[in-house]
Amino acid sequence: MMKNKICLVTGANTGIGLATAIALCMKGARVIVASRSKEKAMGTMEAIREELPHAELDYALADLSSQKQIREMAAVLKNTYSNLDVLINNAGAWFSEFGLTEDGIERQWAINHLAPFLLTQQLLPLLSQAEDPRIITVSSDSHFHGKIHFDDVNLSQNYHGLRAYAQSKLANVLFTREFERRKTVPKLSSYAVQPGLVKTDIGLKHTLSLHGLAWKIRRLGGKSPEKGAETSVYLASSEEVRGISGGYWDKCKQKKPSNNAASSSDAARLWELSKEMCGIDTYFEG
Repeated sequence: MMKNKICLVTGANTGIGLATAIALCMKGARVIVASRSKEKAMGTMEAIREELPHAELDYALADLSSQKQIREMAAVLKNTYSNLDVLINNAGAWFSEFGLTEDGIERQWAINHLAPFLLTQQLLPLLSQAEDPRIITVSSDSHFHGKIHFDDVNLSQNYHGLRAYAQSKLANVLFTREFERRKTVPKLSSYAVQPGLVKTDIGLKHTLSLHGLAWKIRRLGGKSPEKGAETSVYLASSEEVRGISGGYWDKCKQKKPSNNAASSSDAARLWELSKEMCGIDTYFEG
């Protein structure tokens, strides 16, 4: 059980994130729902309390495409809480068409990779105060089709939604691997997760009509959000995985990632590029 554990879940409004939040509440955790707006957050908490009337819930607000808002949300959390036991970087996006964030960064790269990279760094002071802190970043087997386009991670010269998504999901695995190598607090555990093909709306929200139709057909063979959340919940709560850090997980077991995800040089290069894009001088204090 997770009584007295504090967990932050990004992208908790729908799909896998909502299922993850509910499952953690069922285990007794206090769950902080990270949302873009108070209205969405309150709606999510109301939905959870319909199922679990005594769920311990809080919310935090940020548009994860904005580095300014990520920093502001982290500052509020650091003023509110003395520790954080689990951070689940679950939020993800898929865009058919090329677009830039307010920071001038391609949207999938910003939301799917840089947001977890920056939010994790911003919350390290809280995570470091927990007894058994865990960082779970939701990736995908799409990373097997990905490569990091270091000369143009925005893909401004050659954008395709699937190419951008695969790149961002590969970055999640490389981030988890490099975090493990560089961390200065040994008790910090990090995991990258493959939720599987899940019946969510990720392929419908910001897509061309043809792409939306393709996703509707593809997701017919998918699993429920509850099944998709199982590995994240397992990694957040199980004593068995304590300290087994830096790997890629699928169906509650470690899984060999792609060859590109096993590249130490790419992991180190991506780390430095991500620090630069987020304006971070020192990722770990001390």
